[in-house]
Order: sequence, then structure tokens, then C-alpha cells
Amino acid sequence: MPVRVCFVCLGNICRSPTAEAAMRVLLEREHLSELVEIDSAGTGAWHVGERPDPRSRAAGKRRGLDVDGRARKVIVDDFERFDFLIAMDRSNRTDLERIAANAEAATKIELLRNFDPEASRDAEVPDPYYGEGDGFDRVIDICEAACVGLLQHIRETHGL
Repeated sequence: MPVRVCFVCLGNICRSPTAEAAMRVLLEREHLSELVEIDSAGTGAWHVGERPDPRSRAAGKRRGLDVDGRARKVIVDDFERFDFLIAMDRSNRTDLERIAANAEAATKIELLRNFDPEASRDAEVPDPYYGEGDGFDRVIDICEAACVGLLQHIRETHGL
């Protein structure tokens, strides 16, 4: 049975699909795609059914990441389906804690950057949606670094 990971941001059009794409490349490179299933979702429903933000897709394309998919909202059943719900910021984490059916389900929630040894504890992936310039490229850098640590954690805790 694969380890299941869901990356979560606010609208599921910028950060979480970028993290999903970064992890997908890492899993393919490490030949672990069959052992780790990944997805992404948002805590809000504003963009349900939409493709990722064109700026996220463009930044990903420049960096060899396929930032694609369709936005969806996190549901209570995701806590049954996934082993890890990886939040992009503290607000997303709080929203996930509210959605979790119980304390046991909430133990599956973690901030992405907590897996990056170079980041401070509880550091956030900044939301590039309203920003300008290189915000989308910076999100890729952050996601790539943290996904390396996340994969290491998965290997250690699940014996991969």
C-alpha cells in the first residue's frame, strides 16, 4: 500500500500544486512513484475545478515541473485517505485542524517547511498570488528543498 501525501494551501492553484509537482519529480528520480501517492487540495473552494495559476504553471515549466491538475477542496475523508496532510502555512494548518474529525486525524498535519533543515521551525511557504516578480520561482525553490526532507522523513518512517 503506498504512502499517501496531500499538499494543502488556500485555493489549490499556486503553492500546493507546485509542491505536488516538485515531489512528483523527486519521486520519479528516486524511482518511488509506485510507493508514494501524492495529491493537492485547498482549504477554500474559490477555485474548485480550475487549473493552477498561469504564473505557477509558467514558473514550473521554466524549471522542468509540470504544475497541473484541477483545484479541489479538502474534505474530511482526506484524513482517512492520506497519511500526511502537508500545509503550506500556519493558517492552512489551522484550517486543516478544524476540518480534522478528531485529534488522531490532526496528527497527520504538518507544515511543509518543517521538513527543510535550513528553514526555521514553523516557517511558511509564502503565497505568491498577490505578489510580483520572482515569487513563483521562490515557491519552487522552497518546495523543492522541503520535499527532499519530506521524502527522507517518509523513507525513515515507512521503511522505503
